[in-house]
Order: sequence, then C-alpha cells, then structure tokens
Amino acid sequence: MGTVALVGKITHVPSMYLSELDGPRQGTRQDAIDGHIEIARRCKELGVDTIVVFDTHWLVNASYHINCAPHFAGTYTSNELPHFISNLPFSIPGNPALGQLLAKVANQHGVETLAHHATTLGPEYGTLVPMRYMNADEHFKAVSVSALCTVHYLNDSARLGWAMRRAVEDHYDGTVAFLASGSLSHRFAQNGLAPEFAFKVWSPFLETLDRRVVQMWENGEWADFCGMLPEYAAKGHGEGFMHDTAMMLGVLGWSEYAGKAEVITPYFGASGTGQINAVFPVTPVTGQAIPKAQASTADGFSLVSTRL
Repeated sequence: MGTVALVGKITHVPSMYLSELDGPRQGTRQDAIDGHIEIARRCKELGVDTIVVFDTHWLVNASYHINCAPHFAGTYTSNELPHFISNLPFSIPGNPALGQLLAKVANQHGVETLAHHATTLGPEYGTLVPMRYMNADEHFKAVSVSALCTVHYLNDSARLGWAMRRAVEDHYDGTVAFLASGSLSHRFAQNGLAPEFAFKVWSPFLETLDRRVVQMWENGEWADFCGMLPEYAAKGHGEGFMHDTAMMLGVLGWSEYAGKAEVITPYFGASGTGQINAVFPVTPVTGQAIPKAQASTADGFSLVSTRL
C-alpha cells in the first residue's frame, strides 16, 4: 500500500545551529545544512508525507519507543551542550496514526515497542536539528524513534527497521522517509580540547575506520559491513551504540540490500566525531524477518545472523 521512498544516514551536529548565528562559527557548517536541504528537496520530489527519525539522542533503558504526538512545539536547550544549542524554537507536525502503526507491526515481529501519541514528551535534538533544516516550512510530518538503546541487541534494532518497512509497505496509505540521525565514530574531544578539534576527528584510527566504512557503503559491501557492525559500534565509539544504523539497515534489507550509498555531504570531523549526510536508494527486498536476539547471547551488540 505505502511507499518507503528515501533512506538516509544524517548528521545532527549542534554546530549547525551555531553556524546560523553571528560569531566565529557563523557559516562553518553550511555544507551540512545544505545537505539537509537537499535531502528535503528529494523527499518533496518523491512525495514524502512523513519523515521517521531514528534519534540517537533519545536514551531508553527498556523497550523501543516512538514519539508520535500530533504536534511538537516549544523552545529547546540542549542539556549536553547548552553553549551550542540554546533557546532553539521548534514547531513540527506529528503523525500519531503512523507512529501507532509502526509500533503495532514491530510488536507483531517480536520487537517490544511502545508508541506515545498522547504525551508531553518532546523530541531530542537528533530530531530537532534535521527538522530545522529539512522542515522549516512544516511540509512534512515527523515521527521520532528512540535510538540510544542501552540494553538492546543490535539485531533487534535491525528487526525493528525491517518491521517498520513492512508496516509502511503493507498497511500505510502514504509515502515515508527513514533517517538514521547519528554520527559514524563518536569519540568526543577530551575536555579542554574541543576548540582544537572543532573540525577534526579524534584519532587517525577512527578517521581511517570511518572512511573505510563510507567506502564500503559506496561499494555496496553490505554483508561485510553488517558482519562488522557490532565491533565497529564498540571500537568506533558508535553514537547510540549505532542502533540507528542497524535500524536503517533493517529498513533497507540488512545484508541482502543491493543498493549503494550516495554521499550528499562528504565526511567531516566535528568536535572529534565523524559525520556525514548520505542517502541510500530503496531496493526491493524478498528475505524473511531478521532473527530475534537470543537471551543467551553474551554481548548486547552481537548479532545472531548477518542475513535476513
């Protein structure tokens, strides 16, 4: 019935907001902002009505959660970086019906998921920053999904993404984009060194690792990447333990995905972290649901299988 029209991995660095403001950082993240604007342009061209954001700033300690209030509005200051994002106004239409549908189908696939439509819960800046640049005209509805998952298996996050695609394609009357909002490596600069690393990655190892991953994405080396994702998440200090990336790959078809990444904003360093804006063509998938994590699995990052 419905269509998954676009999937992306996007940055949400708070220095994008600083880039708008008068001061020494003005204009320094225009390339990242332009990348968001380009992704939004493509979404409009494809007829997208709702953007679902896998938000690595929404921390949860049990279950998966979906914030699908009818409307989000307010003024936001980051508790992590209040000197970067302070008093940011936001107004975003929501999509309660889609959020509840996503949760229902995820539960049918064995992934415990709760949708919150009658809630005062506000979105985190992994959602707010991209919506600021992609949705200033409030053209799109937005749904936010928790992706800083502290006690979750990566393959359950992949199964969540798979189930959400099934929900859209089998039951939703509309067109949806899914965006994984999080970095590649996410090792912040040590306290006191942040200004020195404002435009750098923390170490040559992490930058080399990230650049090889981007190359794998551009080459379509998905079986190899899915196999290495748990170790990459750990050794690369993955933001949100890279649950957003697992969810995104679940939407795409996991290791059976046949597409190749298109980089919109080239890889860049920010406060020690590695960032990118990239999109992935949505290709047909024919596999079965990703196996559920086993309780006996020792490592919460481990995957039971690298295949659908």
